[in-house]
Amino acid sequence: MTVFSCLSDVPHPGEYVREELDARGWSQRDLAYILGVPEQAVNMITSGKRGISPEMAKALGTAFDVSAAYFANLQQAHEMANARAPDPAVARRAALQAIFPVREMIRRGWLSDTDIGMLEAQVMRFFRRNSLEDVPYLAHAAKKADYSETNPLQLAWLFRVRQLAGEMVVPAFSMKKLKTFTDELPRYMLDPEEVRHVPRALAECGVRFVVVETLPKANIDGVCFWIDDKSPVIGMTTRHDRIDNFWFVLRHEIEHVLNLDGRGELNADTVDVDIEGVGDEALPACEVKANKAAQNACVPTDELASFYVRKYPYIAEKDVMAFARRIQRHPGIVVGQLQRKMDRYNWLARHKVKVRQHLAGSALVDGWGDVAPAEL
Repeated sequence: MTVFSCLSDVPHPGEYVREELDARGWSQRDLAYILGVPEQAVNMITSGKRGISPEMAKALGTAFDVSAAYFANLQQAHEMANARAPDPAVARRAALQAIFPVREMIRRGWLSDTDIGMLEAQVMRFFRRNSLEDVPYLAHAAKKADYSETNPLQLAWLFRVRQLAGEMVVPAFSMKKLKTFTDELPRYMLDPEEVRHVPRALAECGVRFVVVETLPKANIDGVCFWIDDKSPVIGMTTRHDRIDNFWFVLRHEIEHVLNLDGRGELNADTVDVDIEGVGDEALPACEVKANKAAQNACVPTDELASFYVRKYPYIAEKDVMAFARRIQRHPGIVVGQLQRKMDRYNWLARHKVKVRQHLAGSALVDGWGDVAPAEL
């Protein structure tokens, strides 16, 4: 008795083999002889107990003088029709991963690797929303393919900074103290190890300072935002682990705090991306102002201009070292400013030493293998 699967409306390809045999008046034994296989092999196909392999599809095509693809397609259609439907969680995980780097966020310890329902709940808590439809980007993911103006990777990083900063306890914010600290910044810029004092000094001003490793391809430098009107936050990535970049980005973000920038709703536009690689003509006025303040803090603008006019284009290393000593800056900071001015980023690059290691133990750092404790 012939048995065919009734799981779907697509019959087993063995039924088509039987029709071809009937049309030609051949028996299964005849087909087995033609194919050079045991009769049982043919019976297994015609009874629906065995599928048609690619080799058998070619043999049957030759025997019946039809395309081998005919039988191969019949087999594929039958298998697809009878395949089990995927777990609904597949589509839900794909919807999250298509927008946010969920797998990376799990690896970084921002989210827990759990069932899809709990994962969606974690995403909502992470972005401080009560519904997935309210999570930024998810609601319009299917309609928008170009995120040139805003970036969900940057937003995920931003909310991680927000999450960590929200658990910090600092004194009330004092604009006066921050201005005083800002004026004192140059005295920290001579020795790389002095960066360790920055988190404590900012905390005493009422500024929450967080270092979070950037997400892949996010290209983030830093951010300034406010938890409320009296609670500023400075977040940095230190992705360019160099003394010149650290002080430039830090002073840039401090200027935003001094100007009360970033007090609106949290969004990726708040994040500073590639701030050393974008010309002032392409930036909003607040960013231009922050850049100028950062440049002047790293090397006083008038001093740099005077040195450059006198020494360019033949700037000797000993001249740079002497200039750095005179203005009381680490040589790497001076080199960084001169590199930008000359557009020669390999010039004397060895002086641009790393500083991130000096933040360990004094700053709240998340990334590079360490996960800062936080609750969703």
